[in-house]
Amino acid sequence: MITFQVNGVNASFDGAGDTPLLWVLRDHLQLKGAKFGCGIGRCGACSVHVNGVVQRSCIIPVARMAGATITTIEGLAPAAGGLHPVQQAWLEMDVPQCGYCQAGQLMAAAGLLQNTPRPSDADIDRSMTNICRCGTYVRIRKAIHRAAELKALGGSNA
Repeated sequence: MITFQVNGVNASFDGAGDTPLLWVLRDHLQLKGAKFGCGIGRCGACSVHVNGVVQRSCIIPVARMAGATITTIEGLAPAAGGLHPVQQAWLEMDVPQCGYCQAGQLMAAAGLLQNTPRPSDADIDRSMTNICRCGTYVRIRKAIHRAAELKALGGSNA
């Protein structure tokens, strides 16, 4: 039995330890926000935070999650309600087109802002390695700058 915490709730998995975290989240815990994209950790559609670090859940065996704290897109918003600054900025900047990659993009952006509260364009380009097949990269960059502003104004628990 592997036990961990997801979005502030205790969880466990009593299956094969080599099962990718993505499938435990989606199939066992019914958290559908993280998406399957490539299955090799390149595209980022499956991005979640593990112990505060952005990780690609499609390539992490659940056995490595024993005692871990995991945050998915479903748990990104503050517990008191409202939106996380990246979620608010994504709406303001009308970022999504098809939306498939957006949960992963949001998780990567939140991780970036946690470590780099006022990122430059170069910081964003270096850190945001998630793939957007619709090519909304310019809007993503603008939204990250806006989220940094919102966060600086106190709009986050991130």
